[in-house]
Amino acid sequence: KWGWRYQDNEDTGNVNSMTSYHHFNGFFFDDTIHYYCSKTSYSGSGSWPRGNYCIMRYGSYCPSGFSSGSIYWDDEDSYNMNGKGGYVPSGTYGSNTRINYCCRSDGSAYSYISLPTTDPFYLMRYTSSICQRVSGMSVREEIITTDDEDTSNNNSVSGSHPKVTGTRNHSLYYCYYS
Repeated sequence: KWGWRYQDNEDTGNVNSMTSYHHFNGFFFDDTIHYYCSKTSYSGSGSWPRGNYCIMRYGSYCPSGFSSGSIYWDDEDSYNMNGKGGYVPSGTYGSNTRINYCCRSDGSAYSYISLPTTDPFYLMRYTSSICQRVSGMSVREEIITTDDEDTSNNNSVSGSHPKVTGTRNHSLYYCYYS
């Protein structure tokens, strides 16, 4: 199921950036619109494989083997236009943004794991210096940097969360598999 989040980023001297030739669905200019495709029900068999990676959380709990955490963005304070619709990852979506994640580090990112390969997908880097290897898939790291509120910025992280650099402006490390 689909959803979206409009994130009102810093208005003054905005330095939003992202990897060239990215595969994200959305609009990324001075503000960002992210589109999400969420699996909202359990189907199939098996469980998530051991490894070193994160996924966006949907619902109240992480799947077995994962630990929960979040990233908080202090979005633009002046004339904030944040919005959302449809099905989005678990979090808090008001004038600022908190997204919840599920992460695991019970295996090596250098070891190949098995996941469905019929469609492209994203995982997120966790504690490894590389993206988790997935059997039968090519991987490309893609980075989104958001220019967050300049005045009294309260960006933060908690618990088990994907690799993020920067304090006043967050950079997140996504892994695109195709």
